[in-house]
Amino acid sequence: MPITLTAFEASPDRGRGLARDMPVRWALEELGLAYKVRLISFAAMKAPEHLARQPFGQIPSFEEDGLTLFESGAIVHHLAKRHAGLLPEDPTARARAVAWMFGAVSTVEPPIVEWAMARMLERDAPWFAARQSMLEDRVRTRLAQLAARLGGAEWLEGDFSAADLLMISVLRRLSRSTMLPDQPRLLAYIGRGEARPAFQRAFAAQRAVFEAAAKTEPHPSAN
Repeated sequence: MPITLTAFEASPDRGRGLARDMPVRWALEELGLAYKVRLISFAAMKAPEHLARQPFGQIPSFEEDGLTLFESGAIVHHLAKRHAGLLPEDPTARARAVAWMFGAVSTVEPPIVEWAMARMLERDAPWFAARQSMLEDRVRTRLAQLAARLGGAEWLEGDFSAADLLMISVLRRLSRSTMLPDQPRLLAYIGRGEARPAFQRAFAAQRAVFEAAAKTEPHPSAN
């Protein structure tokens, strides 16, 4: 059974490569693994068939040879353990890379997501300015800590690994913020990840889904 990945049929990220199937696509491309994509609507995400694959009604889900997984970080971890190329061979370095994988999704991403959601949903609230300042400070602290640890290295743990794949995927959520320009090391780090051919292939594949969906959307003048 080929690998099957579920993804939005009309992603809310407007083709920016931020939907959570992107890290999995990137990992599959890095490993040279063939896969197919099951595109799914927002309504279908909450239907029993998809909930059996993804109990929270989200994307992505991953299916291969009777195994079904959810959570993009867990899927990338599974692929990295099963196939050579995304984790160091040395056990100590591998353990550190796995720690960075968890750090990306458990420590760096949450304040970024909370900051972004507040900007989207709380702009009219009387507490917005004060809360946004506090949330931005949290993100800036994490970025400074990460930049300090990265230092002058190209990647987090030796050669490029799943740790970098997940961390860069998280950092790309700040691409339109004013915070990344203050961290040139991180900007260069993201650039190195985006320049990888596997990233380019994954991004193009996800972008093609957005462009196909956009062509089917009714033109405003038709209403």
